[in-house]
Formats: sequence, C-alpha cells, structure tokens
Amino acid sequence: MFLYTYLHAAVSTRLAELRRESERGDSPVPTAVIIFGLVAVAMAVTGFALAKANNWMNAIPDNTAPKAP
Repeated sequence: MFLYTYLHAAVSTRLAELRRESERGDSPVPTAVIIFGLVAVAMAVTGFALAKANNWMNAIPDNTAPKAP
C-alpha cells in the first residue's frame, strides 16, 4: 500500500508541475512540417536553376562536352 501511495503522490505532483508550466515550447510536428516545406522549396529552386543552366548550355552553338584527361 505504501508503494501505491508513493506512486500516486509522485505522479500527481509531476502532473501538477506540468499543468502549471504551460509554455513548454513547440512540438516537433510543426517543426518537421516546416523543415519538409523548406526542403521541398530548396529542391524546386535547385531543379529550376539546373534546368535553366542546361538550357543555356544547350543554346551555345557547336556545344561539345568536355573530355576527361
């Protein structure tokens, strides 16, 4: 019975502390969503820049690929 009383007191005290401290920061889910969005935008910008660079290189007359030594 002593163990049950001790556990009840410990859990209720901890829950009271958690309720009192309401500002505990942001949860990881919105942070992960924001990071995923930033990665998607970065991939889109990189793909756009790569496409523009390839089109610009292909527009050069007599375009030949460089040869490795």
